[in-house]
Amino acid sequence: MRIHETIASLRAARRRDGRVALVPTMGNLHDGHIALMTQARDNADQVIATIFVNRLQFRPGEDFEKYPRTFVADCERLAAAGVDDLFAPQEAEMYPQPQTYQVEPPPEQAGILDGEFRPGHFRGVATVVMKLFQIAQPDVALFGKKDYQQLMVIRNMVREFNLPIDIIGGETVRAADGLALSSRNGYLSAAERAEAPHLFRVLTKVVEAVRAGGRNLTLLEQGAISELQASGWITDYVALRKKLDLQLPSAHDSGLVVLAAARLGSTRLIDNLEV
Repeated sequence: MRIHETIASLRAARRRDGRVALVPTMGNLHDGHIALMTQARDNADQVIATIFVNRLQFRPGEDFEKYPRTFVADCERLAAAGVDDLFAPQEAEMYPQPQTYQVEPPPEQAGILDGEFRPGHFRGVATVVMKLFQIAQPDVALFGKKDYQQLMVIRNMVREFNLPIDIIGGETVRAADGLALSSRNGYLSAAERAEAPHLFRVLTKVVEAVRAGGRNLTLLEQGAISELQASGWITDYVALRKKLDLQLPSAHDSGLVVLAAARLGSTRLIDNLEV
């Protein structure tokens, strides 16, 4: 696996024939990331991974400085997964001057759900992903469905800017007890880790209720929030939305997803299940 710290080096290594896949990450890789790398290999001739902790998508007071950085272990996992090239720039390479030009997703997509609790987050995501697309010029890019709203924003950005990139969503990879794999799971104490799968169980109950014909979506959301809060969670939201655009569904809409964000102690976890 070739490791590139500069844009020029990565561009020189990019194949001009065949299909190129890009898998952006912030490092601290887990099995969910590796599943994306494997899926990328199935869809391309050259797989490029990136590791870059993007300051633009962190709000003041969030965990940018303490976000886990495990570069050596990450490189070993990527090489074992058959990744061809790793782009791992320093911040000065990605942002040699203040990033005054930024991609601003529409508020009806970026100002809801996670965007309501993390203002500016999806602007930072869209901006760095657009830069990575311009740097690597992939034919296909892969993102995990665990970050469902992020995937929606990126899909819509690619479509509206007519970018010649296929966006593939990778299924959420879970631990045996149902907890969605996340770099932030490492922040959990032993007691919090034992409680964390409760989020998946609560979302599963919501999905089962909708599939059984439950259509009072507000009641289902509030019931899920109450159950989590009774177990010590601080809940930002549990929301049933349309999969296509994450807008509020009508009583007769199908194609739904239930999304949640909640805190155990100081750790904020997100998850979702398609109905």
